[in-house]
Amino acid sequence: MDLFLIYLLAAPVILAMAVALTSRENTNQAKTFALIGTWIIFFVSLGLFVGYQPQQGGFQFVFDRAWIPSIGARFNIGIDGISLFLVLLTTLLVPISLMASWNSIKGRVHEFLVFMLLLETGIIGVFVARDLFLFYVFWEFQLIPMYFLIGMWGGENRIYATIKFVLYTLVGSLLMLVAILWLWNSAGRTFDIATLSTRSIAEPTQIWLFLAFALAFAIKVPLFPLHTWLPDAHTEAPTAGSVILAGVLLKMGTYGFLRFCFPMFPNASHQFAPLFVTLAVIGIVYGAIVAAVQPDMKRLVAYSSVSHLGFVMLGLFAFNSIAWQGALMQMVNHGISTGALFLLVGLIYDQRHTRLIRDYGGIAKVVPALHVVFLVAVLSSVGLPGLNGFVGEFTILVGAYQSHPVATIIATTGVILAAVYLLWMFQRVMHGPITHEENRGLKDMTRWQWAYLAPLLALMVWFGVAPNTVFHKTESSINAVLNTMNQRGTTTTWPVDAEGTR
Repeated sequence: MDLFLIYLLAAPVILAMAVALTSRENTNQAKTFALIGTWIIFFVSLGLFVGYQPQQGGFQFVFDRAWIPSIGARFNIGIDGISLFLVLLTTLLVPISLMASWNSIKGRVHEFLVFMLLLETGIIGVFVARDLFLFYVFWEFQLIPMYFLIGMWGGENRIYATIKFVLYTLVGSLLMLVAILWLWNSAGRTFDIATLSTRSIAEPTQIWLFLAFALAFAIKVPLFPLHTWLPDAHTEAPTAGSVILAGVLLKMGTYGFLRFCFPMFPNASHQFAPLFVTLAVIGIVYGAIVAAVQPDMKRLVAYSSVSHLGFVMLGLFAFNSIAWQGALMQMVNHGISTGALFLLVGLIYDQRHTRLIRDYGGIAKVVPALHVVFLVAVLSSVGLPGLNGFVGEFTILVGAYQSHPVATIIATTGVILAAVYLLWMFQRVMHGPITHEENRGLKDMTRWQWAYLAPLLALMVWFGVAPNTVFHKTESSINAVLNTMNQRGTTTTWPVDAEGTR
């Protein structure tokens, strides 16, 4: 079992090398090879869900070996309830993205497949690393394939979007590296996250270290006002890049707060909670309002991520089990719902080569199946009861209200605004008269498109009616982080009762 995660990390890299060696003339062979391989990786990764025992607590499927002894770095990986579903979401979205790109990526196909596979390894590595140096390596590594995916297969302004994305990320990452080096030196030259989470740090120092980590994570979320790279990156990225970016890359930021900032810097985290809650609420409302006035469907969905991730940040800085479970649930839900929306926008764009809302209207008459699927994805993102989005947002609001009632009441308007911008976009694209004759020639969903959208639709319903699938696996790990904060915090404690509430 200790080699399970090694397989998940190594398999995409080995698959990438195999794809690179396939015939350049036969791109379908390379696509088929990569697609079958990534689906196998996903189904194997389901063994994590089956094998993870939440009642045991702690990290499981652990692999820990000496890596660079001279600096104390170890190749230490494992999963707990916090990282479990993020790993599974990654292994699911990669093959789905490859299927969606089957016909749309026509040039440099081998390179595209290689970068997608390397990106998968980088993202999984971020979620399973238990050594801070290893985490940083994977954190920076995933930037490379994402840079090329946007820069080589993106839209007209892809170079601008790529450079902006890289510069934003690198600024935060370099400050985080300085903080990591300080921790390593002060903790006896170890990068072990479990050890670092038990070391006492003077509060003034905690504040500076927290800010260094928090900036890197806030940029990745992205938290208002550090969000400006996201709409450009999303709009210019190919469909597969947008799906992975929204589905799992943004969650690296929220995951970082939960995994590193809170247990290592509990007092600083609590001290800065009012600031981050305020920024989260601003992001919720601002993202929704700006999304409502976007003429481009893809840019609208991109700004919706700013709003939805604002809910996650609000839940995280509520510091109680209910809000944290809702935040973790919403990380997964956002990947499913927004990933589906980007896939659907890409599906339409591949036929009409325009994402402008005004270029559509009345296409429900032409593509009835697409109309239904689009509606389900929109309602999931809006938070309709019975679908996954409702469970995550409602749980966040219930938990956050205990800590920040005024902020939570304001944030609730984001739910209403989400219905406004998403349903208004849906109405303008799908209903009304057909005003452009080109739209009469649109083709409805094929079996291939049903195949890659069906898993996401199933998860929208499954997590909506059976959310305990997630909560059962995450509760013990979340409470363990809360308990660590209680034990290390000196300014304030956050008691957790038997039901995990504050």
